[in-house]
Amino acid sequence: MVRNKPQIRQYRRKGQSLIAANKIKPEKWDISNSEAKEALQAQGYNVKEIKKIRCLTHQVCISYWDEKGNVCSGFFSYRIFTRWQIKVEKLIECCQNLKAWRHLNHVMQYEFAYYPYPKNIEHALHKALENRLCVLKETTQQAVFQDIQSEVVSR
Repeated sequence: MVRNKPQIRQYRRKGQSLIAANKIKPEKWDISNSEAKEALQAQGYNVKEIKKIRCLTHQVCISYWDEKGNVCSGFFSYRIFTRWQIKVEKLIECCQNLKAWRHLNHVMQYEFAYYPYPKNIEHALHKALENRLCVLKETTQQAVFQDIQSEVVSR
């Protein structure tokens, strides 16, 4: 009698991606050929011309001709596009309080843990999160200080 090995359950961080959380909807993007070519070349692909782009829910399917004239095709993450970085930076700037920032930061930590980001985009998003946190902390401190001042004046 053969016994099966016990199944080991790996820990999976709780959370959702930006797409699953409906923060970003890239399947509705109209990605241009030049935008796709630029993103693929930044990833190290030798792209001569884009043949077809098909936006799916979680990734984009791109067919292209390489420098040798071969037709290549693949599924690529939206996270390689500059547009992704711009959209996430806008989400970060829209955080009006620390609670909203914490929620977005939690989603971003999930993103960084489970999805490969180009280093320059990941670094820029980390910086944007840090900068927004500093701004929110400063405005919170100013609001508390103003409340204290108005309380002292009213006495």
